Amino acid sequence: MHTAELTPNQPIPRRRWNIAWLLGLGVLVNYFDRVNLSVSHDALVTTFGISTVTFGYLSGAYNWTYAMCQLPVGVLLDKYGIRPIGRISTALWGVASFAAAITPTLSGFFGARLLLGIGEAPTFPANGKAIAHWFPPRERSFATSIFDAAAKFASAIGVPLIGLILLKVGWRWSFALTGFISVAYFILFWFVYKDPQDDPLLTPQEHAYILSGSPPPATLALPDAQNSLGYLMRQRKVIGLALGFGSYNYVFYLLLTWLPTYLSIALHIDLVHSFLYTGVPWLFATVTDLVIGGWLVDHLVQRGWNENRVRKTVLVLGTACGLGILGAANAHTPMRALLWISLSIGGLSAAAPVGWCVPSLIAPRSSIGKIGGIMNFTSQISGIVAPILTGYLVAAHHSFEWAFGVATIYLLIGISAYIFLLGKIEPFPLENPA
Repeated sequence: MHTAELTPNQPIPRRRWNIAWLLGLGVLVNYFDRVNLSVSHDALVTTFGISTVTFGYLSGAYNWTYAMCQLPVGVLLDKYGIRPIGRISTALWGVASFAAAITPTLSGFFGARLLLGIGEAPTFPANGKAIAHWFPPRERSFATSIFDAAAKFASAIGVPLIGLILLKVGWRWSFALTGFISVAYFILFWFVYKDPQDDPLLTPQEHAYILSGSPPPATLALPDAQNSLGYLMRQRKVIGLALGFGSYNYVFYLLLTWLPTYLSIALHIDLVHSFLYTGVPWLFATVTDLVIGGWLVDHLVQRGWNENRVRKTVLVLGTACGLGILGAANAHTPMRALLWISLSIGGLSAAAPVGWCVPSLIAPRSSIGKIGGIMNFTSQISGIVAPILTGYLVAAHHSFEWAFGVATIYLLIGISAYIFLLGKIEPFPLENPA
């Protein structure tokens, strides 16, 4: 255990930021795995002869196991820690990608996507818990935005790059490539990631800085009854967070799985240009995630602004910008469509790192993994429903108007949940659950 007193005006080492970039790289890799499917839409239709509705189910298959694993993953993370769970999960990414590349049947492809969901399930709850271990509260927004923005950046560069690879050498090699990248990250994570108390490269001075501003040790654990999933799921703040973040993830996965197809079908853009255009909103989202949800929030908090007001404003207004997706429903030119979609996913991305910080700000460390699991469970239910329901609505109406309308309604529910249920971003009271 590293212990030391902080010395005024002495520069603080930056080992913690190496960890943040490591986590960001991991998210970049596993989102390459995710966007690979949306890029391969036409190739998979040709190979397996699937319909629009079947592709919707295939797009949601990953989320089925991902969602089912969220609550157990939260418990496992709080019990065993980030390092062992992270090693197992990163190993499974590569196996799932290689399995998708070589399978000769549609059922085998479904199985590979289900395995990918199991492997990647711990990623965001583990990253949120790691940021709580490695950063004081005043730096957590930007640290969180690094790994959260990586999800958007993966789409910004992954869709055009994987699309070009697919057009040149076929969809199977595009999945094999993401498998090789996943194996490389597994090796990196195995040797680099450690918790602060176990990391020999962390100086006592930086460890003291990390602990500064955190709750005193006596408040870091809950009584067993108050640390259970059942108790946490009944907390009003947790319910508000789960609903609000679920609405964000609905739009996120709708665009992640259907945006290239939307540009191709609704706006009659050829396949190559739809891959290129898809990168524009995701690149904008990367910037808003890092600059607004990350840097700006931490900057204002460090300058003495009210922490709750800063975070709550970005959370609510960013989610409200997501309503821009309704504008894309009636866009008849690529430029208008990209503007509305960029506004939508850009605003939601600014709110996302704040949302991922909330578990560490409303609960003690002994419950961060569980609350992250609860939050991500509802998010992944949205991730399952969004591509499937979109497939049905597009097949029935031959347009995306109804699909985008449903997303708008869910966002309104999420905004209300943030305002009236989550309320002030502060620890929920630890009263006796009885």
